[in-house]
Amino acid sequence: MGRGRAKAKQTKVARDLKYRTHETDFSALAQELHGSPGPKQTDSSPDDEVYDDYADYSDSRD
Repeated sequence: MGRGRAKAKQTKVARDLKYRTHETDFSALAQELHGSPGPKQTDSSPDDEVYDDYADYSDSRD
């Protein structure tokens, strides 16, 4: 039991995606697909600091 509600929700979402009119920014899509840097990209990631904190605990086997 309970599958009817889930299926109805999926049908509603699919219908919304199919018939919704929306504008697509093709230039932004092209930039994302071609990998050209955008204004939001930076050289360093905030995760780099987290990895540096735990680098002492790594088991380096060279």
